[in-house]
Amino acid sequence: MLTLIFWLTLGLIFLIKGADLLVNGSSSLSKRFNFSDLAIGLTVGAFGTSAPELVVNVMGTIDGHHEFIFANVIGSNNFNLLVILGVTGLITPLIVQSSTVWREIPLSLGAVVLLFMLTNDF
Repeated sequence: MLTLIFWLTLGLIFLIKGADLLVNGSSSLSKRFNFSDLAIGLTVGAFGTSAPELVVNVMGTIDGHHEFIFANVIGSNNFNLLVILGVTGLITPLIVQSSTVWREIPLSLGAVVLLFMLTNDF
């Protein structure tokens, strides 16, 4: 039990230090190429939230659990789309353009349905 706590603590330390190095390194590299702070923040944030899923999906591929990979992708997209957007809307009102509602949201949901249909054996 003590060894598990040790490895968990060590992994947490490495996770925090790795995230710190990723943010500092990518920010300084992006500023060197004159990217805006918004583009830097969005890109680093997107990569940081997708990196754990990438690791899980690679491990699932190695173990041969392909159905788990697609479920992880679809579930993550739905969570990000519905829960994160919903919590943000509860905190502050969101201004949404009509093109987003009528074009982009159905396209996003259609891509999820298409991915679901292509990855299942019907």
